[in-house]
Amino acid sequence: MSREIVAGVDGSPESLAAADWAAREALHRGLPLRLAHAWRWEPLDLPLVQDRADQEHVADAVVREAEATIAGRYPGLALSAEVIGDTPVAALLGTEEHAEMLVIGSRGHGAVTGFLLGSYGQQIIAGATRPVVAVRSRDGEPAEPPTGHVLVGQLGSPEDSAAALGFAFETAAARGASVRAVRAWSLPPLFAYSPLSMRLADDAGGLVPYEEKALSDALAPWRERYPDVPVTEHVELGSAGQVLLSASGAAQLLVVGRRAKRGAVGPRIGSVAHAALHLAPCPVAVVPQG
Repeated sequence: MSREIVAGVDGSPESLAAADWAAREALHRGLPLRLAHAWRWEPLDLPLVQDRADQEHVADAVVREAEATIAGRYPGLALSAEVIGDTPVAALLGTEEHAEMLVIGSRGHGAVTGFLLGSYGQQIIAGATRPVVAVRSRDGEPAEPPTGHVLVGQLGSPEDSAAALGFAFETAAARGASVRAVRAWSLPPLFAYSPLSMRLADDAGGLVPYEEKALSDALAPWRERYPDVPVTEHVELGSAGQVLLSASGAAQLLVVGRRAKRGAVGPRIGSVAHAALHLAPCPVAVVPQG
């Protein structure tokens, strides 16, 4: 089955930055890029009423302008663009059958402006079965250092983090980059660890060596699969979100896993992914854990 990278565009600088990042990633991976703009006819009850033809023309202009910009920057890229007649969430999720990943734009830092990633972006990330990369803009360009490692959080068991680790190693291999794998841990409350886990920790020489071994074991199959990718392992006491953010300054990309959760106000993506999306200075890939 042929694969492609899909980037959502809406005419904003953030979506153009996402399309630019997606174009470079497509070239790294030798894949085509598909630009998708969602539009559905919505009669507007305003003093200046646009008819359907006017709205359709605007929608087509958005995607064609993005296509022309990306084609001019990357003339060797296999590129297509289309207007999809649906809501933004349904339109992008409807492309997943052939998508290697989905790429969307993100605005700002912090808890308030970060929510502009918001309703559409969060629903796409929570509902996607493929990795979703959120790209922050700096004057229409991706806020991404030209060099650096791919940073990935390893949480839980090897099975829990397999999808995120696999995506991180695959991306690093395509870019000729290294991987920095981070595992955060915290002191357990009394009786939180089972007798078996405490015995394993004792056998490993203490909690720190136990966590280091857990990270090493999770990385072992990916080191074997990608022997040419340099790997740095980092274990640190602290919350996963804080530890990852403190390590993200020099990263090309931050990769986190997620298990979609549904709350009272809609889909949730978990605290670690939420912190990364709103505060990391680099693009963030959120990978479903299967």
